[in-house]
Amino acid sequence: MFSTGMKARNLTLRSRPFWAARLLQQNRAQSTLRDRSRERYWDHIEPWKDVSSEEFISYRWQLRNTIPEGKKLQRFLHEALPDNLGPSTNPLLQNLKTRDDFIADAVAALKLAPMAIRLTPQVLSRIDWENPLDDPIRKQFLPLASGIIGDHKKLTLDSLHEEADSPVPGLVHRYPGRALFLATSICPVYCRFCTRSYAVGANTDTVSKSPQKPSRKRWELIFQHIETHSDLQDIVVSGGDAYYLQPEDLKLIGERLLSIPHIRRVRFASKGLAVAPGRILDRSDPWADTLIDLSNQGRKMAKQVCLHTHFNHANEITWITRKAAHRLYEHGVIVRNQSVLLNGVNNNFDALSELITQLADMNIQPYYVYQCDMVRGIEDLRTPLSEIIKLDKQCRGTLSGFMMPSFVVDLPGGGGKRLVSTYETYDEKTGEATYTAPGLPGLKGEMTYTYWDPVPVTESAMMEHRLQQEQALLDGKTLEQQSSSTIPLPQEQIREKVNQEPEPAGRLPVQELLLAPKGPHLQQDHRLHNLTNSLNNRNAMDVYQHTSAHIHPGSVSRIRNTQPSAHAVASEVLHISDAQHVASARSSSL
Repeated sequence: MFSTGMKARNLTLRSRPFWAARLLQQNRAQSTLRDRSRERYWDHIEPWKDVSSEEFISYRWQLRNTIPEGKKLQRFLHEALPDNLGPSTNPLLQNLKTRDDFIADAVAALKLAPMAIRLTPQVLSRIDWENPLDDPIRKQFLPLASGIIGDHKKLTLDSLHEEADSPVPGLVHRYPGRALFLATSICPVYCRFCTRSYAVGANTDTVSKSPQKPSRKRWELIFQHIETHSDLQDIVVSGGDAYYLQPEDLKLIGERLLSIPHIRRVRFASKGLAVAPGRILDRSDPWADTLIDLSNQGRKMAKQVCLHTHFNHANEITWITRKAAHRLYEHGVIVRNQSVLLNGVNNNFDALSELITQLADMNIQPYYVYQCDMVRGIEDLRTPLSEIIKLDKQCRGTLSGFMMPSFVVDLPGGGGKRLVSTYETYDEKTGEATYTAPGLPGLKGEMTYTYWDPVPVTESAMMEHRLQQEQALLDGKTLEQQSSSTIPLPQEQIREKVNQEPEPAGRLPVQELLLAPKGPHLQQDHRLHNLTNSLNNRNAMDVYQHTSAHIHPGSVSRIRNTQPSAHAVASEVLHISDAQHVASARSSSL
């Protein structure tokens, strides 16, 4: 039939030469575009250079070749990285010059990061391994110890208080009319900045997880709560990631929710379209067919079933992504995107507008751009609130209204999502922003919620943090364990220090390096050894003598009378530097 149609069209075109030439030009252009659009963008990765498009699209192949942390990750990095790395614009990463530097730093980061490593071939193929230090995809998934900086003092593990808002395990019921159904705690990949790092993925050296494992018994308790609360109309099924639900479980959850009369909308949250889009095209895998069927069932019932996905940068989008998005679109599945604003990834107008435009071109609605949550171990990825407010203003008016996402902050303490520009107060100097959420019921609607900008890191604070990192790695401890194992100051000294040197609002607390009791074994102390490598006695004393003239005489006499070691001198130097920072901040605010 196709052949007959082509012959008939060719006969018609012979009598119309102009249109024939025009059509041939269009066909050539489309053919070239088709060839380019199916490029094997993974063939620069040595182990996958001979992998066909059909194999790469296969979800089973993606799972089989997913790279976890450990020896597999090290082996992959050894094969993917060049001998010498491209330069970085990040001063913290400029010490990483070679393949071995990068691998050692990535391995060291695993002891400091809250999330485990799990990377699909799709994600790994989108990283520029010639210049990985500044690559926007690498930054999201693969931490480097040199880039990790200290957490904000206001940070908590479950910053959004999801567990406190859970009437039954795995259901967050915070808003009137809406609830979050945590069906699983597993994802195809693990983002560094996951707001649910308290539960998602495997345990790490810094976080013991509170997982929500897929369990029909646990789900039944959630269904019962939803059924008995007729005010609920909208359920988000997340985790983890709905991509990690078996198709039969996806069907069970979707149909059960649709069968509840007062449920009008069901949203399945998944990063799968960004990190393993081939599954949507893989006809041997019924996950996409199940989602399409649920969408059709909902439409017949005048209910909405949709997919919420998560792209942060246009480099994540490939021809496989576009084909997958088109398949969902042609079957009527509504897809919305939620991005997170991340430092060095998408926190500029060009990157963000390009992402939003490409999403809209794929018929994916740009829904939210989130201010990055106050998550442990990712302070280097957070941006000041002023940046997202500026980007909101820049994007608005340059893009069609239906393409404009809402720029929001999810408030620490369980205040929910608020438009970033609706703050009650915002002091850019201290980094403190306050919001209210009057739409929330009870006391939550009367509270004031505070979001804190990341704190600019002083050189002295960075030095101290590095020493703690190195010591933790030497001792086989986590950074958290190392910090808690230092000898505490007597309470009276703590009170005296607080009274004499109050911290400016929003600044990281001064954390002094404290010595073990004096004795012959002190020379063997790893901290002293580590310090000697980082700052020798002479330089430390030179710096101390230079700065001591600018501080309180009592502090000078105290350090002189103790006849300090190199370690004590360095601690005092850090202390002096921070004191000067306090004085400078005070004088500039007057």
